[in-house]
Amino acid sequence: MGGSPRAGQGRVLTALQPEGEMALPAEAAPQISATEPDWSRERPRRFWDPSRKLIRSLRRYQATRARGGPINRLLSRYWVLVHRFWTVVAQAEIPLNVDIGGGLIMTHPNGVVIHPKARIGPNCLIMQQVTVGQNRGGYQNLPVIGGNVDIGPGAKVLGGITIGNHAQIGANAVVLQDVPPWAVAVGIPARIIGDRRPADPGAAP
Repeated sequence: MGGSPRAGQGRVLTALQPEGEMALPAEAAPQISATEPDWSRERPRRFWDPSRKLIRSLRRYQATRARGGPINRLLSRYWVLVHRFWTVVAQAEIPLNVDIGGGLIMTHPNGVVIHPKARIGPNCLIMQQVTVGQNRGGYQNLPVIGGNVDIGPGAKVLGGITIGNHAQIGANAVVLQDVPPWAVAVGIPARIIGDRRPADPGAAP
């Protein structure tokens, strides 16, 4: 899996880190908040940066709609077009009105599908081919994902479940039940196999 390093992961799974970046030991890895979004994680790094450009179009659309007025209505239509362009490029399905906390990272956005009524906390990492959506029933039966949650490639998070802060979902896991904070869940259906809590429990909120 790729993404940013996370403290304590060495206890169960290999630490997630961006391509070409060496993983830090658990005791040296920086702590990432589950409550305060790090907006720099979403800032485009270059012109061709599909995942971050897609997220930026979503943020700009939501901001212009919230401000209201005729000029912002026109701007919101522009961001709809930008969102459609990067959606096609990224091959992801992330609705404009979805509730996602700041600091989202999608290292490889292709195949990511997020239900418009799902909720995702700040500073999460979502890998390719991830689905966050319904299992059965209506809009009341949708996941709530906490902050600083890492979701591995191909994972499915389905139904009216809660994923706790700092949890980690393994590659291709099918999560149908609640996952506690700091837990590591893998398998089909997913089961808890460990805890990624850092040595200092008070290091991250």
